[in-house]
Amino acid sequence: MPDRRPRRTDPGRRDRIVDACLDVVVAHGVAGTSHRRVAEAADVPLGSMTYHFAGMDELLREAFGRFARTVSDEFERRLGAAADADDARAAVVGLVSDVAGTRRDLVLTHELYTLAAREPAFRDLTTAWMARSRRALERHFDPTTARMLDALIEGLAVHRTLDRPEGQGPYDAALLADAVARITRA
Repeated sequence: MPDRRPRRTDPGRRDRIVDACLDVVVAHGVAGTSHRRVAEAADVPLGSMTYHFAGMDELLREAFGRFARTVSDEFERRLGAAADADDARAAVVGLVSDVAGTRRDLVLTHELYTLAAREPAFRDLTTAWMARSRRALERHFDPTTARMLDALIEGLAVHRTLDRPEGQGPYDAALLADAVARITRA
């Protein structure tokens, strides 16, 4: 019997592929994401893609699911630390300023929403993501206010990232706080 070479193990390979998929989506969009580009970005053999994922849809679901969970976890952490409604308002302003406003998060969010608008399997991810956000907000606000705040957070994140006149600094935190206060005012 011939000697067998020991198999190489790479226990982090699947996670690297998922992380690389998100990077490729940011750089090229969902339409420009391919097995080849993801394998190259993850520094894995192309054959690894089909070993770990049945197809691109499975990889994209896993990648976008990870992204949505990461953002939701931070959302829940910050709102969970709020002792009262005033702390929750400050947490919402901080989320828009720190988390939801990065270019990377904005691109991934919009790529996921565009995909979800066309593909029901991805709509489940966005529905679950929004439900988690609203549950976190409902710790401090009634369900209607939580729904309005959730929409405001996403809209403000878009404006914060895309609506910066040339030469101006970061989006005005006072404007964010005012918008949150107006919606949460009893």
